Amino acid sequence: MKLQKATRFGLYATLELAANAGEQLSAGDIAEKYAVSINHLAKVLRTLGRARVIESVRGAGGGYRFAGNARRMTLLNIIELFEDIGPPAPEIEDPGEETGVGRALQDVLVEIDEISRATLGSITIETFLNMARRLKRPGEAGGVRAAE
Repeated sequence: MKLQKATRFGLYATLELAANAGEQLSAGDIAEKYAVSINHLAKVLRTLGRARVIESVRGAGGGYRFAGNARRMTLLNIIELFEDIGPPAPEIEDPGEETGVGRALQDVLVEIDEISRATLGSITIETFLNMARRLKRPGEAGGVRAAE
């Protein structure tokens, strides 16, 4: 599955903020760590804020902090904010889809989409952070630690 940049940036920001629960991070800190455009990240942060995944803290020392529940929120919850990963629209027909092979191929692709959705919906933010912590390279900077 190929994710759009905004989706990946949304996942990076959510996971970084969840890993540092209770702390505030600036958009600049997150953008620098993941080598992403701060302007693009700012748009993504607004989307995450509107969805109440994160909250903005204004004033001196302000920034963003995680506002969700890392034990309940899943990767799918974040991805769905930026991607349309539902089943393909039935009204769109490509050449060959009306054949038996075409219909069978469509069935397989729908099944793959359903498996992907189920997998992403089963991985919580907390589970993912634990996985990332185990895979962290020695000496790697950053705050990915177990979610609280």
